[in-house]
Amino acid sequence: MEFPEMTGFSPRNLKYMRSFAAAYPDEAIVHQLGAQIPWKHNCTILDKIKDPEQRIWYIQKTIENSWSRAVLVHQIDSDLYSRQGGALTNFQAVLPVPQSDLAQSLLKSEYNLDFLNLHEKALERDLERALLEHMQKFLLELGVGFAFVGSQYRLEVDRDEFFTDLLFYHLG
Repeated sequence: MEFPEMTGFSPRNLKYMRSFAAAYPDEAIVHQLGAQIPWKHNCTILDKIKDPEQRIWYIQKTIENSWSRAVLVHQIDSDLYSRQGGALTNFQAVLPVPQSDLAQSLLKSEYNLDFLNLHEKALERDLERALLEHMQKFLLELGVGFAFVGSQYRLEVDRDEFFTDLLFYHLG
């Protein structure tokens, strides 16, 4: 009532504003992170994520990857936070620290491929065919920076010819 020309102060929005202020008492976080994503993204994170560390992680990933709200919801619902960077590798043993950390962060411990609707005993060629049919969803699941190069891509090594089922390139 004090500011009749201003809009957006519905009871629901006021509750979100209060929740936002309680979730992020540090003003630096609000300015550095929360203010960089749309309000509805913040509301979604407040609704779906209770752990403060995870909230900040999802905000950072939203900023890094320019996620739409639908993509953010998908990543939260598929528990990307828990899956990111958890794959078993030998990167720490064979790469220097900056490169090993980067390489590890690019891998997930498991990928959510439920959208492929494959049965448990699917063959490798069934997986390849299904991935080709759902390439956009698969690239989103891989994460930012991946590009699809080709299927049955020909490689020549020491005059021997090989064909990869699917070849991806990571821009990083």
